[in-house]
Amino acid sequence: MVRRELPGHDVVGIRADNPGPFSLDGTNTWIVGREPTFVIDPGPNLREHLDTVSEEIDERGGLGGILLTHDHIDHAESVPEMLMRFSPTPLAAARGAVTELLRDGDRYGPFEVLALPGHAPDHLVFIADGVAFAGDAVLGEGSVFVAPDPGALRGYLEGLDRLRGRAPAVLAPGHGPVVTDPQAKLTQYIDHRLARETALLAALEAGERTIDQLVASVWADAPAMLRPAVELTLAAHLDKLDEEGRLPAAVERPQWPVSWLDHA
Repeated sequence: MVRRELPGHDVVGIRADNPGPFSLDGTNTWIVGREPTFVIDPGPNLREHLDTVSEEIDERGGLGGILLTHDHIDHAESVPEMLMRFSPTPLAAARGAVTELLRDGDRYGPFEVLALPGHAPDHLVFIADGVAFAGDAVLGEGSVFVAPDPGALRGYLEGLDRLRGRAPAVLAPGHGPVVTDPQAKLTQYIDHRLARETALLAALEAGERTIDQLVASVWADAPAMLRPAVELTLAAHLDKLDEEGRLPAAVERPQWPVSWLDHA
C-alpha cells in the first residue's frame, strides 16, 4: 500500500490498488488532521485499502467526517463500508444521500469548499491549510475528461482559474502524485484545454464534421484506450462552442449513456 506524504502538513494519502487508464496508479484517499481526522474520497471497496485507511483513522483519534469530491465509483464505492466501520459519521458532498449538502463557498470542518464542475457536475475541491484536495479536477499526471453537461467546459475553465486564484501551496489530486507547483499545473491545464479548442475550431473551419474526423485532427496524441474519454470531452467542447454561437451546422456530436458516466 503506497502512502503519499505532504511534508509540512498533517495529511497523508493512501493509494488504493485500482490502477487503470482513468485512475492512473490508483485512487488517492486523503486523511487530514487529527482528533478528529477527516477522510476525503474513501475510494474503491477494497478490503486492504479500507483496513489501511481505518488504521490511520484510529491512530489519528477517530473520524470526524467523510467528504466526497464527486460520486464516481472509484472515489465513493467504499462509503457504505466506511460508514459501517465508523458509525455514526457525517457524510458531506454536493449531492446524494448525505448528512451535509455542500455548496460553493461553504465551510466544513477545516475546509473551504470550492465548486469545480466539469469532470462531474457535482465536483468539489476542498482547501485547508494551503492544500487543495482536487479530486479529478486536476490529476498528478496527464489531463482529465470533461463530461458533457450544460455549461460544463465553461464552468471547468472558470473553476480552474478560481482555484489558481486561491494560490494553494500544494495540490493533492484524486489520482497520481502530489503537485508541488500548483500555479504552473493549473495554468498548464487551462492552456491545454484552450489549445484543444483552438485545434477544434481549425478542424471545423476545414470542413470536418464527423466524430472520427474531429478526434483524428484534435486528439491524435490520445491513446486508443482513452477514446471514450476523448469523445466525452469532444462533446463538452462542442457544447461550449454551441453556447457561444460558434458551432457550425451539421456537426456530429457524441452521445453517451448516463450509466457510463456514473461508473467513470
